Amino acid sequence: MGIICKAAITEGRGGFVISEIEVNEPQDDEVLVKVKAAGICHTDFDSLSWGKELIIGHEGAGVVVQTGKNVKSVKPGDKVILNWAMHCGRCFQCLAGNQHLCEVASPVAAGGNGYTPGHADPSGTLYNGKPLLRSFNIGTLSEYTLVKESALVKNHSEKMSFPAAAIISCGVMTGYGSVVNAAKVTPGSSVVVLGTGGVGLNVIQGAKVAKAGKIIAIDVNPTRLEMAKVYGATHTLLADKADTGLLNAAKQVKEMTAGRGADYAFECTAIPELGAAPLAMVRNAGMAVQVSGIEQEITIDMNLFEWDKTYINPLYGKCRPQIDFPDIINLYEDGQILLEEMITRTYTIDEVDKAFDDLLNGRNAKGVIIFEQ
Repeated sequence: MGIICKAAITEGRGGFVISEIEVNEPQDDEVLVKVKAAGICHTDFDSLSWGKELIIGHEGAGVVVQTGKNVKSVKPGDKVILNWAMHCGRCFQCLAGNQHLCEVASPVAAGGNGYTPGHADPSGTLYNGKPLLRSFNIGTLSEYTLVKESALVKNHSEKMSFPAAAIISCGVMTGYGSVVNAAKVTPGSSVVVLGTGGVGLNVIQGAKVAKAGKIIAIDVNPTRLEMAKVYGATHTLLADKADTGLLNAAKQVKEMTAGRGADYAFECTAIPELGAAPLAMVRNAGMAVQVSGIEQEITIDMNLFEWDKTYINPLYGKCRPQIDFPDIINLYEDGQILLEEMITRTYTIDEVDKAFDDLLNGRNAKGVIIFEQ
């Protein structure tokens, strides 16, 4: 008999329930984790409509309860951050340094070995006596989770709360990594950030860490722009919802950057119609970065690429969890990155519906589910 605990389970057709599941003991390469906190993001809401029954959640932090006999990197009692982009360390992409694009273990990377979000051996978790999938193979909206060793990074911080640790593993990493790993923003450069939600705020923090000289935050919400200043924005620009493609905002950006445009622009709105907007913000030979994961078909005026502009679409900030997570923890310890302040509201596992409502209505920088300590 395994551990009986609560989890948020979707049937894949738009709804979810809070119900009891059974979590079995770990196999040789697995780790049983008591989840202490789980972040909520738009991907979790999207997972309600993936057409399969699974446990929701892909951001989390907790404590190791039990390990399989082959597990070496963590032990019972260790505080850990859960990482959804697992890697094998041996495939073409891993050996090329692209752990986030692992062809064997990543649940989302193109070319994977039949993996899709939530697709993994589910036999360790049972619901009504039947195997149950976990979103992104970790399913963090659950009091306990059973994961592969590569899904965990030890958290050496003594002062970081579990809610703060939980949000590192998606929104923080995506924003920070898009700046530091993907765009490689240079000191003294100018950066534009379109959208100042959870991911956008972490792009701003990444730009600050990279010592960008000018960080321009753009949003339609004046409250979010005030928040952006707290996280490192040096300038703010209130956009007009009627500004198609933010072309008028782009003119203002050029006025703020010696008439030529910014060195880098990051799209963090998840609005398909703004997918090309960062191209309008950057100078010739500048870089536009699509951070929010737009997957819809969009139309781009190729004139926006003139001249020599680069447009990239990185996954998960090119995350190398065993390198990047400790770096983020150290920056937090040094006061260079804010995490605790980003958590607007916390909820219990029975309040997931409220957490989704606040998410969809833009009330939070970040909402987090907290489990009994």
